[in-house]
Amino acid sequence: MDKQASGDTVTGANVRRMARTAIGCEPLVGSQTPSKKRDYRVTNKLQEGKRPLYAVVFNFIDSRYFNVFATVGGNRVTVYQCLEGGVIAALQSYVDEDKDESFYTVSWACNVDGTPFLVAGGINGIIRVIDVSNEKLHKSFVGHGDSINEIRTQPLKPSLVVSASKDESVRLWNVHTGICILIFAGAGGHRNEVLSVDFHPSDIYRIASCGMDNTVKIWSMKEFWTYVEKSFTWTDLPSKFPTKYVQFPVFIASVHSNYVDCNRWLGDFILSKSVDNEIVLWEPKMKEQSPGEGTADILQKYPVPECDIWFIKFSCDFHYNAAAIGNREGKIYVWELQSSPPTLIARLSHAHSRSPIRQTAMSFDGSTILSCCEDGAIWRWDAVSTS
Repeated sequence: MDKQASGDTVTGANVRRMARTAIGCEPLVGSQTPSKKRDYRVTNKLQEGKRPLYAVVFNFIDSRYFNVFATVGGNRVTVYQCLEGGVIAALQSYVDEDKDESFYTVSWACNVDGTPFLVAGGINGIIRVIDVSNEKLHKSFVGHGDSINEIRTQPLKPSLVVSASKDESVRLWNVHTGICILIFAGAGGHRNEVLSVDFHPSDIYRIASCGMDNTVKIWSMKEFWTYVEKSFTWTDLPSKFPTKYVQFPVFIASVHSNYVDCNRWLGDFILSKSVDNEIVLWEPKMKEQSPGEGTADILQKYPVPECDIWFIKFSCDFHYNAAAIGNREGKIYVWELQSSPPTLIARLSHAHSRSPIRQTAMSFDGSTILSCCEDGAIWRWDAVSTS
């Protein structure tokens, strides 16, 4: 798939039950003039290769490795460490056996014993679980019928990961046992590629997914949780596990009129973006009696100029104080998330950063911002201490 293509409006099957936007509660739109809360400067630029880099992610799973990050591009997964003075040290590299693989996404996870894992997926639809303690392939998950656009880890149980695919489904996996526990697809599922998925930060049963059918769907695993627990003690072959289908989301929102390529929970609210130069913060308001129905109250909008091609993903620091997002022109916008109206912390640009930024990664405290680019470069920005 050509991730550069800008999103064409999808007119596919209309979902019956749509969340409507309430009238009379106009969202607060942030000003694009930075109130200079924080100054950042470029401290490093690495050229990893010629192939596009689609993902970069810090390890927030294990406090020993908060300064360690991973990138994916082509058939390679690379692990680095951010050191003092802008230094980036390459730690290890995994090259997939299939030279035609193109990884689109990577997420940090861990085994039940705490062993750090990297979980990567891409055009082949196979999920690779890499044991970074010995640089070996731990497991491969086959199940998706098409490419994988995003993998995310459950922060409260980091041996659970969820994957979003072009095959219109989301799958929940146990990296410890290799089991596909749940498949979110079917009658109420997505009607086109699923581009992004995220676990709720505190409600362990809840996930949100979005995609090319222009919707964001919220799903609950509550009634299937016994299967999640069973996946940890399963001793038979993973293929014999009674994988369950979750066919109906608890909420469907049409907040955007085009592809939705990134969604993240902000507490019980959702941050999502499409191809129309903004991130939107909204609140899903569910009707208890009628699953799937409800309203989406749009609270705030964070403008991001020249962000009109799909497959550009934003990232947040550990405590979700800020979000960083790159654009088609190689610039980065850093928004404060906890202020109303939204405050632009910084607009980062460099004369030599001109390539589309596919993803950013904010460090634990937000003092370092990484960007990975279409031209295979990694840029490192560090906050300038004001002391």
